Amino acid sequence: MQNKKTWKVTFRAFLYLLPMLIIIGVFNIYPIFKSFAMAFYENYNMFSGENDGYTLENFNILFSDEEFHEALTNTFVYVLFVTPISIIISLFIAIMLNNIKFLRPVFQSIYFLPFVTSTVAISIVWRWLYHSNYGLINYFLGLFGIESINWLTSPDWAMPAAIIMSIWKSLGFNILLFLVGLGTISKTYYNAAKIDGASTWQRFRNITVPLLSPTIFLVSIISFINNFKVFDEIYALFNGQPGPSNSTITVVYYLYKKFYTEFDYSVAAASGIVLFVIILIFTLAQLWLNKRFVHYR
Repeated sequence: MQNKKTWKVTFRAFLYLLPMLIIIGVFNIYPIFKSFAMAFYENYNMFSGENDGYTLENFNILFSDEEFHEALTNTFVYVLFVTPISIIISLFIAIMLNNIKFLRPVFQSIYFLPFVTSTVAISIVWRWLYHSNYGLINYFLGLFGIESINWLTSPDWAMPAAIIMSIWKSLGFNILLFLVGLGTISKTYYNAAKIDGASTWQRFRNITVPLLSPTIFLVSIISFINNFKVFDEIYALFNGQPGPSNSTITVVYYLYKKFYTEFDYSVAAASGIVLFVIILIFTLAQLWLNKRFVHYR
């Protein structure tokens, strides 16, 4: 290690980084700029690369498409339900796991398994659980006198079915991050609060939440971004379809449909730009909230 930076050392560092920079540039950076330009192409031919110039008509087509409006609505509904519910449940489970010693690694592994399991495999299991006649969920509902629900074939229940599965699938990663954050909080704070007579809720509100706020912020921003990009869960759960009567179509599924089914590449790219802007706005809003409410020790 050299304390003084020289052009030779910097050049050598870039040589080490060059292979990965090439891969990132070819498969990440270039497609971003290419898709941005594609959104403004007029009469774009994907195979020849020819187009008739640049236009905003693709965005006019996009925003006048009722299917895109439905995809936007479904995406926001999905995000606004999955993100907060998964964070709250994950935090509750992480706190319980943090307070137990016996078989703690076993429980951590059990909760983390859904995150590392294939989405297709998970969807196959949940399709069986949601089965109208033989599914375990309807069986347990029947014990309480509730009639069988057509989870996967009813437009009214398709989105709740996708939301429930996605919440369960996202728990493992969130729990892991919360456990790491809880491990950095000193027990001294809790012991002092107990001596002062603070209740469990007061300790949670005044110690756990403020000191865990950086982790909560990290989990929320990752969850928002991932949930806005939802596609695999919808595609796998409904066997390649966007739910009955397009009831679970999302922006990414709309993009997939336009690009790979209808071959309308420019409109597909335009929908990707809109999704990018939405995610950017939500991320900037969270960064602003981070400065106001997150407490870094």
